[in-house]
Amino acid sequence: MASLFSTYTKEELLKKLKKQKTILIIQVIVVILMIVYAVFSTIEKGVSFQTFLPLFFTPMIFVMLFELKKIKKELAQRK
Repeated sequence: MASLFSTYTKEELLKKLKKQKTILIIQVIVVILMIVYAVFSTIEKGVSFQTFLPLFFTPMIFVMLFELKKIKKELAQRK
């Protein structure tokens, strides 16, 4: 079965790669900020919803990483 990225042109893949990298960096920064806030919130008020909030967003980072790997793999196959 062909991958979803095989239908894209090389230029579209490069644009998507750049966009995915940017989104991934932003996502990592946001999750790090959430972790810092969770630590300070837990110290001040004890365990609350904010303590576990970063755990819900962390899997999205791994999904984005796997997508980046797939795009890079598709680009490498085309060279």
